[in-house]
Amino acid sequence: MKRVAILQSNYIPWKGYFDLIASVDEFIVYDEVQFTKNDWRNRNKIKTANGVEWITIPVRQAKLEQKITETRVVDGRWAVKHWKAIANNYSRAPHFAKYAPVVEELYRQAGQLQFLSEINLTFIQFICELFAIPTRISSSRSYDLSGDRVGRLVSVCRQAGARTYLSGPAAQSYIDESQFEASGISVEWMNYSGYPEYAQLFPPFEHGVTVLDLLFNVGPQHRNYMKRF
Repeated sequence: MKRVAILQSNYIPWKGYFDLIASVDEFIVYDEVQFTKNDWRNRNKIKTANGVEWITIPVRQAKLEQKITETRVVDGRWAVKHWKAIANNYSRAPHFAKYAPVVEELYRQAGQLQFLSEINLTFIQFICELFAIPTRISSSRSYDLSGDRVGRLVSVCRQAGARTYLSGPAAQSYIDESQFEASGISVEWMNYSGYPEYAQLFPPFEHGVTVLDLLFNVGPQHRNYMKRF
C-alpha cells in the first residue's frame, strides 16, 4: 500500500516537513508550479536574542507565472550571510559544535548553486540523510503533469502507484477527495499538533522555525521531538 506526498520544496524547512517525508514511501518535490513571493520557498525562521527572524535567499522573479524550478538566486553572498546569522545565534546551543562543520560546508556548496529548487533539495536531502529518513525523494518533472490543480495531483499519484495520498492540512481548502477516490486513492491529512517542546534558546518556545533549530538544540535526540519516529 504505497503512500505518497507531493509538496513544493522549502528552504531549510521546519521539523513537520520532515515528519511528512518520513511518513510516506515516496516524496515528490512539486517544483514545476508557480513560485510564490513571501512564502517558504526561499525563506525560513531562526531564533535570535531579538525574537524570531527571517533569513531569505534573494531571488529574481522575472514573470508572474515563473516556476520554482526557473527561479534563480540574484546574490551569491546569501549563503555566507545566512551561515553567519545561524552561527551567531546558535553558537551556544548544546549540539552546535558537533554539527557546525557539516552544516557550514553545506552552505558553502549551496552558495555555488544558481537555482532555488536545487538549493532547497540540497538541504532537504542532507537532513533526511542525517535523520536516517529512508523515503525515496523524486521530482515532479519525472511525471506527466496534466489536468487542473487537483487533477495533476491525482495523475501524479496514479503514475507513482500510490494507494494513499498524504497531504498537509492547508490543502483541505481546495482538495476534492472524490477525485482521488475515483482513482482508487485514499486521502490522509498530516496532523501537526501535539509536538513536544524542547530546551530552545531565546524563550518563548517557537515550533515553526527551521529544523536546524532542533538539530543544534537536541542533536541525536531529535527523534523524541518528532511525530514519525
